[in-house]
Amino acid sequence: MSESKKRERFGSRIGFILVSAGCAIGIGNVWKFPYLCGQYGGAAFILIYLVFLLILGIPVMICEFAMGRRAQHSAALAYETLEPEGTRWHHLKWISIIGNYMLMMYYTTVCGWMFDYFVRQLSGEFVGASSKQITGGFNEMLSNPGEMAFFTILVCVIGFLICFFGVQNGVERITKWMMTALLILMVILAVHSVFLKGAGAGIKFYLVPDFKDMAKKGIGNVVYAAMSQAFFTLSIGIGSMLIFGSYLGKDRSLTGEAVTVTALDTAVALMAGFIIIPACFAFGIEPDAGPSLIFITIPNLFVKMPGGRIWGALFFVFLSFAALSTVIAVFENIIAFDMDLFKWDRRKSVRISAPLVIVLSLPCAFGFNLLSGFRPLGEGTTVLDLEDFIVSNNLLPLGSLAIVLFCTRDDGWGFKNFIAEADTGTGLKFPGKLRWYMTWILPIVILAIYFKGYYDKFAPMGTVALTGWMIFAALLVIFILLCAFLKSDKDKIM
Repeated sequence: MSESKKRERFGSRIGFILVSAGCAIGIGNVWKFPYLCGQYGGAAFILIYLVFLLILGIPVMICEFAMGRRAQHSAALAYETLEPEGTRWHHLKWISIIGNYMLMMYYTTVCGWMFDYFVRQLSGEFVGASSKQITGGFNEMLSNPGEMAFFTILVCVIGFLICFFGVQNGVERITKWMMTALLILMVILAVHSVFLKGAGAGIKFYLVPDFKDMAKKGIGNVVYAAMSQAFFTLSIGIGSMLIFGSYLGKDRSLTGEAVTVTALDTAVALMAGFIIIPACFAFGIEPDAGPSLIFITIPNLFVKMPGGRIWGALFFVFLSFAALSTVIAVFENIIAFDMDLFKWDRRKSVRISAPLVIVLSLPCAFGFNLLSGFRPLGEGTTVLDLEDFIVSNNLLPLGSLAIVLFCTRDDGWGFKNFIAEADTGTGLKFPGKLRWYMTWILPIVILAIYFKGYYDKFAPMGTVALTGWMIFAALLVIFILLCAFLKSDKDKIM
């Protein structure tokens, strides 16, 4: 009880919402969501995406918030605190611990790209540049180990410095300012984009569902893409949201808070589409450019736009804030892990974690230059692809599966305990009738996303490779189930 009283708290509800939303809002909202809309039929994709947010993303987020608020710990100790005696759930904490470290091993590098491109855009590097020069500029950045390392380290230093000052004075205060600036920038950029000459076709594409076009793409492909984006956009599965539940008071129910955070995350994704898609239509650029959209297609767009140097700089400031908000949130998780596991104070955790994360981040930064010969997942892949595969294709879905099972099974924390915590406080309550859905349907949906992700990644490699990787995927699921279903008479670890 005394430990709970000493635990840091958010200074306000808006602080909790903005920090949690900042964790969820990242590069995927701004980069991946618009190009998926471009690939899969615009508004038709968005409608399906919103449905899956409601039935898939929000329930898992509520589970994370509830575990954190009840345990008053990060994911490093939440399972131990809430699990019944003699169970093995505590082994699953390593999904969260490894997941947060692994995410930062490449996300800091990608965030550094945003900082780098802001400087380039502001300096006028792209003014009058040809498409070939813009493409060459991106490749030059990747091939320069010093430049890549500098911006990666800069992101780490800024992120840990903010976390050093604590939840209220550091994480909450800076994120509130940054998220407010991000939202203002988005509105300015979106208004500018939709009033461009020729943007009307893009707005129609974005807002009016075209189910015939969706059918051409393959309804199954569109549904899976929407389901996957709804699942991954909220940063659920590795305890990144759980920690913020532990800093939250009991005055508000968690369902309403999760809906608010999700709504803000979705608003940013939708607004990003208003910035990018109408502008692409206005200047004759395809909005389905895929991963190259941000660093090649978008700079090409600003080159053609009056005042493009300023608008481009604002766009990359916006991107930098979106990426850095996630970095700060995950760094806070890493610091909390140390504080829970080793009983360090915040300053000691920062002093040790910051250099460690910097060192762990450098292989990704060097993966495009000094380590470019290392192709872990086949021709054309890099260290970033391997680390992203481990997080996105494994730890996020497996962690979500573990959290949902823990919150619904009677030999875990249990649905009654979960819903009692989720419904504590004023506000929207969690529908108790969804117990059967949460216990059976939601885990099956998560497993479908997990195995489909493996199939899509390894099917092109041939039957033998696909079979081997699918067996590996199945073994990881079996590990989760063994931790969930087997009991132990041994003392709990740690």
